[in-house]
Amino acid sequence: MHSPILLTAGNGKTSLRIAAQLQARHNDVRRAVRHPRQHMTNNQQDMYFDWYDASSYAAVLEGVQAVYLVAPTMDMQPEKVMNPFIEQAIAAGVRRFVLLSSASIAENGPLMGKVHYFLHQHAPEWAVLQPSYFMQNFTEVAHAETIRTQNSIITATGDGKVGFVDADDVAAVATRLLTDKVPDNRGYILTGPQSLNYAEAAAIIGAAWGRTIVHQSIDEQKLKQHMIAAGMNADYAAALAGMDTSIRLHGTEDQVTDTVQLVTGQPARSLQHVMHKYVQQQTIAGTSAETSIW
Repeated sequence: MHSPILLTAGNGKTSLRIAAQLQARHNDVRRAVRHPRQHMTNNQQDMYFDWYDASSYAAVLEGVQAVYLVAPTMDMQPEKVMNPFIEQAIAAGVRRFVLLSSASIAENGPLMGKVHYFLHQHAPEWAVLQPSYFMQNFTEVAHAETIRTQNSIITATGDGKVGFVDADDVAAVATRLLTDKVPDNRGYILTGPQSLNYAEAAAIIGAAWGRTIVHQSIDEQKLKQHMIAAGMNADYAAALAGMDTSIRLHGTEDQVTDTVQLVTGQPARSLQHVMHKYVQQQTIAGTSAETSIW
């Protein structure tokens, strides 16, 4: 058995994809989850883990050489639990860390920025993924509900553009950075092949489904209230709505990089490709646009 690679947020959007890619490369995977299954299959083991339960740290770290870090959901100060975990991991012999952050968050900035800084200062080997917004936000979470029920995407971004990136591409980069022999010890800005505003993205999504999808741009406060009504806590909703305003006013997500190709050897997938693939999968499954997650 090789030393397992630990994936926090083991049931999350990127961790599930990374687990599949690691297993395809014959790596042993340990998924840190709050409700583990009590068996191991295909070189994958689920173990109990909770960021807020320090007693869960030691067991998941035993024998591990690399860790994929995903911040706890909707925590405005994730460094308060993540940095002590990283300290314990280093003491336990973990050498490599790959953190999921965001293209909008600088080292030592808010949210994951503090964890980014801590890794830079303390980790033997580290990388920080800084992806733009996931294309899967249109199909799995975030905008999926309003697309399904209202044929609309609601943001406060105006005409601001975003370099939407495929979560599968992010996972492919993470897989390489977790397993490559030589670490780069830096951040990686990850985007798709083009920068789009939400009206352009809506047109692509609508074309894939054969429907008319529109972008509804509202002000920051209305977006915040919309997010709170959907179940998000007020502080986190305010932070996300503020990021939309930055996209509109300052173009903070209007960038395209070739990082996916440089790291994986494969070009980043386009939104058209991802949406058409999703529609094909739904069609094969016998699911219509009206009865799918949309």
